[in-house]
Amino acid sequence: MGTSVLSLRMDGELLERLRRHAAKRGMSVQDYVVRTLIRDDFDERFQAAVEETEKFYGVT
Repeated sequence: MGTSVLSLRMDGELLERLRRHAAKRGMSVQDYVVRTLIRDDFDERFQAAVEETEKFYGVT
């Protein structure tokens, strides 16, 4: 799998909040944002899988 570049424009306040959150975890802002996106993507895919399983088994 290759890598790509994603450029974001954000205000200074948001960037500072991201820096603080990343620093608490000993991470760079880039790593923090990427891990957050990966986690959110997993959560969405997991929820979709749960919903499909419930449909299959007729759970409502």
